[in-house]
Amino acid sequence: MSRPLALVLAAPGTNRDHDVALALQLAGADTRIAGIAQVAACPNVLGEAQLLVLAGGFSHADSLGAGRVFALDLVARLGDRIRTFVEAGRPVIGICNGFQTLVRSGLLPGALGHNAGGSFVCDWVALEPQRSVSVWTDDVDAFECPIAHGEGRYVHPDVAALHAAGQVALRYGCGPLGRGNPNGSADDIAGVCDPTGLVLGLMPHPENHVLTRQHPLARRGHRGSLGLQLFQRGVAHVERA
Repeated sequence: MSRPLALVLAAPGTNRDHDVALALQLAGADTRIAGIAQVAACPNVLGEAQLLVLAGGFSHADSLGAGRVFALDLVARLGDRIRTFVEAGRPVIGICNGFQTLVRSGLLPGALGHNAGGSFVCDWVALEPQRSVSVWTDDVDAFECPIAHGEGRYVHPDVAALHAAGQVALRYGCGPLGRGNPNGSADDIAGVCDPTGLVLGLMPHPENHVLTRQHPLARRGHRGSLGLQLFQRGVAHVERA
């Protein structure tokens, strides 16, 4: 059986492209990294993919706000194709800057503002999966992974409605390194999905905890769950389709 193809969508300034590619490969997918211009010029690049990932980093140097130019480019060049991609049952995940891009492009609800503490936060957090419709977090155990962002405070006018719709996929929790909500997000929300459950966005970086040795406490015997789970669920979803 052939491995599904995952497309990692990059932009000038993104820096987690190869991290995500490794995570996807470990999860059982083949990967291709491409920029928006390349995908727009060659429709088959997106058409051949079964999963789509928007990588993290500092797209376009966050010059007009985190993810804003990436989102404008995405909507202008690939907006209809992305929606067709999701309508075909193919999962999409945006991580950190990718999450900001999906929110700004209207593919995910809510908004992301500057951290409540007013400064860039680089640390490890604990994530607790919630009862949601997300295919990416289905039956995933709580896990820890890094964060690195200045605009990660999630806000939404009706958080209760998000919960009722099963769109709150991940919340910040407490673990060996996770110290709770790092940015002031409403109701400790770390990740949300669209109503179909196919599109997920989250601020933390699960792609940077896909191997046990990546955890800061690994040499002290820590053996917690990995962020790799999310990518495995995404791959498993397309394999079942």
